[in-house]
Amino acid sequence: MAEKRDYYEVLGVVREVEAVELKAAYRRLAMQHHPDRNPNDREAEAKFKEAAEAYQVLSDAARRARYDRYGHEGAQMGGGGPAGFGDMGDVFSAFSDIFGDMFGGGRGGGRAQTRGADIQTELSITLIEAATGVTKEVEVQRREPCASCGGSGAAPGTSPETCRHCGGRGQVMHAQGFLRIATTCPICRGEGKVIRKRCPTCEGSGVGHKEEKLQVGIPAGVEDGATLRLVGRGEAPPGAHPGNLYVVLHVEGDPRFERDGADLHTQVTVSFPQAALGDKVMVPVLIADPDRDPASPASAAATDAEQGGHETGPETEVEIPAGTQPGELLILRGRGLPRVDGRGTGNLVVHVKLVVPTTLATEEEEHLRAYAAAGGQRVNPERSGFFKRKKKK
Repeated sequence: MAEKRDYYEVLGVVREVEAVELKAAYRRLAMQHHPDRNPNDREAEAKFKEAAEAYQVLSDAARRARYDRYGHEGAQMGGGGPAGFGDMGDVFSAFSDIFGDMFGGGRGGGRAQTRGADIQTELSITLIEAATGVTKEVEVQRREPCASCGGSGAAPGTSPETCRHCGGRGQVMHAQGFLRIATTCPICRGEGKVIRKRCPTCEGSGVGHKEEKLQVGIPAGVEDGATLRLVGRGEAPPGAHPGNLYVVLHVEGDPRFERDGADLHTQVTVSFPQAALGDKVMVPVLIADPDRDPASPASAAATDAEQGGHETGPETEVEIPAGTQPGELLILRGRGLPRVDGRGTGNLVVHVKLVVPTTLATEEEEHLRAYAAAGGQRVNPERSGFFKRKKKK
């Protein structure tokens, strides 16, 4: 079996190509090798399917990221089914919008229109799951041909009959003087067929409903609102290719962090002595690193997720340099979230907040006044009288 070519090479684009340019490149190849323009040409057919497979993967952000990282094997991971198409009908079904535009509803466009409706569902994941990637189960309900009548709408053992009123045309002609006007047949309502005995299961609609549980692979680094496409998991009307299932992801927040793309932001409070003289403090991290955070077992993150809480979690030790200023940022490289395109990992940005005490013990105040005096700094004079005596009690 011949080795697959690089998808970017197949479409003739660079790896940094934008979505609009990617679609344009595929359209050019699809028009060049379209079966209607190259009848009985096996080589053109192979190139047509090869280009469709490449575009199928690279037009999906999640699958493109896995392909960039792992190659052709990566394109098979997660949701969306295997890359490639069984026949030409699958290609036309998957990219009906493109072929409809290109051929204006001609032979290629006509085949593309025979596709079931797309369906959509929503799925919530935690921030930790977004960071590591996860496989989740979703339950969807979709319409499909009735199991009893096979989608015909007629009772088992019977079949729809040709409408006698319109002769199966779905329209009837009316003459008004020299004008002839076509109207929808009132008997079959434009279907051309009538059902004498309806299917008791679907009541003649030919449509049934099915609930299905699917395993959806969610790549690491996805953001809130991202959408995954599962090709062929939508509705499947009689005689048509099934539509697609779109899974809209909702990433839950974590009160310890604020997310900015692949970066995470958190805050640590320090006292004046810590900021002035330096110290080592613990700050929260999303996922513990056993090699770098010996005090925080990696299982801590999983335990918190199982308990449904975020108030506690893994931590890592960070050094506060002497002379750190309020609002200063400490950057922990690579402690953010992975980028969904596979190009590295974000950072954890620690915001230093200086905490000023609202009350002081007598000894603390004396030392602080001595510090101010040594530096020639002016401060409010020491209180005396009734309030001073009350404070010392």
